Amino acid sequence: MLKQLFLFSVFLFFGAHAYSQTVTIVNKETNERLEQVTIFDQKTKNYVTTNEKGQADISTFKNAEKLEVRFLGFKSKLKTYAEIINNKFIIQLEPSILSMDEIVISASKWKQKKSELATKVAVISKKEIQLLNPQTAADLLTVSGKVFMQKSQQGGGSPMIRGFATNRLLYTIDGVRMNNAIFRAGNIQNVISLDPFSIEKTEVVFGPGSVIYGSDAIGAVMSFKTITPKFSFDEKALISGNAFARFSSANEEKTVHADINLGFQKWAFVTSISHNDYGDLTMGSNGPEEYLRNFYVERINNQDVAITNENPKKQIPTGYTQLNLMQKVGFKSDDNWDFEYGFHFSETSSYDRYDRLIITRNGNPRDGEWKYGPQKWLMNNLEIDKNMAHSFFDNVSLRLTHQNFEESRISRGFNRNSRETRTEKVAAFSTNLDFSKVLSKRNKLFYGAEYVFNEVTSTGVNTDISTNISQKGPSRYPNATWSSLGFYVSNQTDFASKWTLQTGLRYNFYTLDAVFDTTFYPFPFTEAKIDDAAFSGSIGLVFRPEKTWLLSTNFSSAFRSPNVDDVGKVFDSEPGFVVVPNPNLKAEYAYNTDVSVAKTFGDFVKVELTGFYTLLKNAMVRRNFTLNGQSQIMYDGEMSQVQAIQNAAAANVYGFQTGIEIDLGKGFGFSTDFNYQKGEEELDNGEKDPLRHATPWFGTTRFSYSNEKFNAQFYANYSGEVAFEDMPETEIAKPFIYAIDQNGNPYSPSWFILNIKTSYKFKEKLLFSSGIENLTDLRYRPYSSGIVSPGRNFVISLKATI
Repeated sequence: MLKQLFLFSVFLFFGAHAYSQTVTIVNKETNERLEQVTIFDQKTKNYVTTNEKGQADISTFKNAEKLEVRFLGFKSKLKTYAEIINNKFIIQLEPSILSMDEIVISASKWKQKKSELATKVAVISKKEIQLLNPQTAADLLTVSGKVFMQKSQQGGGSPMIRGFATNRLLYTIDGVRMNNAIFRAGNIQNVISLDPFSIEKTEVVFGPGSVIYGSDAIGAVMSFKTITPKFSFDEKALISGNAFARFSSANEEKTVHADINLGFQKWAFVTSISHNDYGDLTMGSNGPEEYLRNFYVERINNQDVAITNENPKKQIPTGYTQLNLMQKVGFKSDDNWDFEYGFHFSETSSYDRYDRLIITRNGNPRDGEWKYGPQKWLMNNLEIDKNMAHSFFDNVSLRLTHQNFEESRISRGFNRNSRETRTEKVAAFSTNLDFSKVLSKRNKLFYGAEYVFNEVTSTGVNTDISTNISQKGPSRYPNATWSSLGFYVSNQTDFASKWTLQTGLRYNFYTLDAVFDTTFYPFPFTEAKIDDAAFSGSIGLVFRPEKTWLLSTNFSSAFRSPNVDDVGKVFDSEPGFVVVPNPNLKAEYAYNTDVSVAKTFGDFVKVELTGFYTLLKNAMVRRNFTLNGQSQIMYDGEMSQVQAIQNAAAANVYGFQTGIEIDLGKGFGFSTDFNYQKGEEELDNGEKDPLRHATPWFGTTRFSYSNEKFNAQFYANYSGEVAFEDMPETEIAKPFIYAIDQNGNPYSPSWFILNIKTSYKFKEKLLFSSGIENLTDLRYRPYSSGIVSPGRNFVISLKATI
């Protein structure tokens, strides 16, 4: 079949190839070919990117007078088409950590210079991912040094950004919204469904992003771009790929991965597969004794037995496995049309909710089992791009997407026979239509529309494990539908060469229909309907007084519309509390301001500083509630305080992010990132309480060295203390995950760990990587996390490239 496609492509499009010209982009210092370099025609605004061999077809730019060659970490170059011919189609780029002209796509969904944006964007490149070798997509986000990660179990990762987390942050994959109608306010782990080996680039847009992305984009937008099929520039098929294996000692990780790209002139295919096997995670030797795992539960002779843990540093049970598959097909009918279909599938084994399994009650474990069932995610995504000079657009992109999500919770009290299984499935459909138009030399317009539809199915099953007889139980959610229809417009205007003004508006309709089963809980309603709208906007200004200075400010708003999790769930948030549905919710709004400054000194130092303030109004928070006039009900065999999500509070958060990069010369470099935030929210009584997701200060400092074959990085990760008096009430209610201070109160200690990563390339085809994480074997638990982080961890991997 592939041979037939190849012959068909050659026969049909051979004539077009006769005029193609292929340029090769290389690193000036190492002569290494550079993948994903952008060649941008400043007049037509069209661009191409280089493939794995550092090559791109630039025949469409014939006679161009200004071609800009740009790549993250390298100095940009301006070339004419004639100059490229004179240089025999070879362009050398000079490394530079100081560039302010990185290309990003997440802020507007179209490629833009970072120096043109009023919003702060962090970029995590493929090169960084390769060197630091993260185990999961959650760990990948921490590579930036600007994202704090919470984990309740090994199979998880819930980012905290600028005081917000969970459903107040938005995930996108290849431009598609991943957030669905059951994204909850509690910690989530959906990010681990993504395969770090299939991710080409990650961008984090800080602050509100609702103008472009709609609901949930309050604290940040995390945009993941997966591997793109690469085409061949001549009759010869382009075949490339990677095979990878890794072992980590702290959890006996065994990971294997393979990907292969088969490219023709008009067709291209890329396939990726990864399998991960993680054992129980071992914590460090030096730290609070409260973190040790002294017992675990086993079922022996039909009885739950608390077993003494012979190795208290081993967190039992925390192991799990995961499989990721990806298949993409690209097709170019001509230079103006691009088609790409992507299939993604991810499935984990069941994995234990570790923080629940360390709770005791009356001297015994509270739970005999508490775990998440297999987490499954499937996505079909068709993207069609058209480039043409039209009255209303120069570029248009259409995305048609279908996603399926499945997750479940399985719990059973200690020495109880009733096992409760709650399963949720979401079918999500979305359509995105995005346009860009160059109105004049100094004015660009971006606009579009988005429609999202989610169907939620929730079931409950109770099983008597002594008889293995099952019967229907209460579901976590009502069966429901949620939809959103949004329209946006954004404009970028350049004043002279120093000023850029960005404005944007979005109007969004949203609906929710839920039907409640009152068989198990006597709700005073059987259905809930929400039909409302939300409005958001932004205005930003960028000032470039000279090449070495960049100043910007941005004012923006964002919203989060109530979803099925907010309106309809029933669950135990913590022992003695039960959350019940509230069908009277409205959208919450955030209002944000940013001020940023960036300065380069000579050719060797860059300093960046961003300050921000966000006000959250009409916030959806968990508060005490009544059900049929009762403030307490019996839930899971325990008298529990009734609570519900309500529009009952305001919150604010402020802080700053700063970074320094220094080129020390001869391949050596230094960089550091530091993040500080403070926040508070209203309580029932009107008093203020620390904002739960406002993390302690944290950061990363790195020393690096690189040459043609060898790369190394020695770096430190660190975080500040959260004293008892600074702890939110919701965290004080979970003393089992915290250390104990000298007064007997829970608190989160500061921590500082050292790491080293190296890689060495053999003969261009083989890359050996090794590293030691947490060199001092510190026992530490990041703020709000339910699981203790890995102790000293030895990592080795081998990557072969074809």
